[in-house]
This record gives sequence, C-alpha cells and structure tokens, in this order.
Amino acid sequence: MKNKNKQFAVIGLGRFGTSVANALYKLGCEVLAIDADEERIQKFSEEVTHVVQADTTDENSLKALGIRNFDVVVVAIGEDIQANVLTTLLLKDLGVKYIVAKARNELHGKMLSKIGADRVVYPERDMGQRVAHNLVSTNVLEFIELSPNLSIVEITAPKSLVGQSLAEANLRAKYEVNVVAIKRGEELIVPPLPDEKIKTGDILIFVGQTKGVRKLEELE
Repeated sequence: MKNKNKQFAVIGLGRFGTSVANALYKLGCEVLAIDADEERIQKFSEEVTHVVQADTTDENSLKALGIRNFDVVVVAIGEDIQANVLTTLLLKDLGVKYIVAKARNELHGKMLSKIGADRVVYPERDMGQRVAHNLVSTNVLEFIELSPNLSIVEITAPKSLVGQSLAEANLRAKYEVNVVAIKRGEELIVPPLPDEKIKTGDILIFVGQTKGVRKLEELE
C-alpha cells in the first residue's frame, strides 16, 4: 500500500532537507519540496511529487501553498537561523498539524520548541544515533525517526523471514509495521504484494511504530 494518505512538505533543500524528502518520496509518500533558491528547485524537480520556489518567511506565500493541509511539515532550513525560526513560527500560527524543525544547536532547539515545533532534530546528533543503531543491529542499514512513535527503517531481510510471503510473515500484526518497499538487487518493488516471498539478500523498508521497529531489529 502506498502512503498516499499522508502528505509531507519539506522546506529547505540543503543536504538534510533533500535527504529527508528523497527518503519519504521513495517510500511512496506525497512530498512537496520548497526552497527560496531557484537553482536548487530546478535540480530537485524530478526527485519528489512537487517542487515550489517560495519565500516561507512570507505568510501569504505559505497560505498560497495550502501548507496547513499537510500532515507533517519539515523545516530543514540550515544556513539562515532567522528564516528557520520565522518559518516555524508562521507554520504554527497557520495551524499546521505537526512541525519537525532542524536545529543547529541546543539553544536554537529550545527556541524552536518554545515557538511550537512538535519535534526538533539535530542532524549531526541524529546521525550519531543512526550509526549507533547500525552498530547494535548489524542488519539495520538506515533508521529515520519521523516522530517519537513513528520510524522508517531499512534492514537486510533476517534469515527467520526468508522463504515466507509478506502475508505469512504477518509483520503488521506482530510488530505494527508496514513493508512499503523491497529492494532486490537493482529492482525496487513498490508496493510489494502480500504473496511476495522474502528472499535472501532482500532489503526490506518498513514504516511503523518505533517500538515494533526496535523488535524487528532483534530478529536474526
């Protein structure tokens, strides 16, 4: 099943913003990417559902984009702290449901929390957490925490699942996760059907409850 029911907007197409937007789009989500820089927008035009050049420190621009209709808005503006803070403040005022904002340091993060960011991310620190996940669980290739309860994880198929179909593995019932894609060599199967057999070397991409994802990491 594609994640068409959730819509994401990513503001700021630096290294962090493009990484998040790409990951979400590859998982079947609808993604609107926004940046004030026309050159960045043109480079990214084929990568996500929609790209728009806009000044997100302007309330009317945000209204014109229908930003309050998105389920999650990620403020990934990195270079300009003032634009980062003002954008977050405007999104809150406009009634956006869930705001994830990138912070450069603890002080910046505290400010973002106070003005209404639902989740503050520190890319350098979070990268460390991801590396730690990879060290603790050798089959984890990628781990992105979208919110305290929701994560995306990419793992090499555990031996205990090889040979089973997705329906037989019943991962949704057991772990509260959905397999949204399978990478098999150069092939990307999106969305995989319930009768798709898990093969040795498959890379499984899940979206689901963080507690279930953590249990999955422990499978061998």
